[in-house]
Amino acid sequence: MEPETASTCLKRLSKIEGQVRGISRMVEEDRYCIDIITQIAAARAALRRVEEAVLKDHVSHCVEHAIASGDADEQRTKVAELMEVLARTNR
Repeated sequence: MEPETASTCLKRLSKIEGQVRGISRMVEEDRYCIDIITQIAAARAALRRVEEAVLKDHVSHCVEHAIASGDADEQRTKVAELMEVLARTNR
């Protein structure tokens, strides 16, 4: 992973960690369900943004390298990995 991407993702993950702790406190404090659900949705959206950044980095480096290498086995492996992870994220 590119250092800039890793740094950005780590900052976002730290914020998400705080969000999740806040959600936990909301549950402990028996806060209004809709408010809790709203915060869960915000945390999920933030995780999706991290996922997108990691995926973009992977495609622009790992997959691109496999394509440029001319190694058909490596290309098939990277494309299969990419298809599998995309299928999992859409579940």
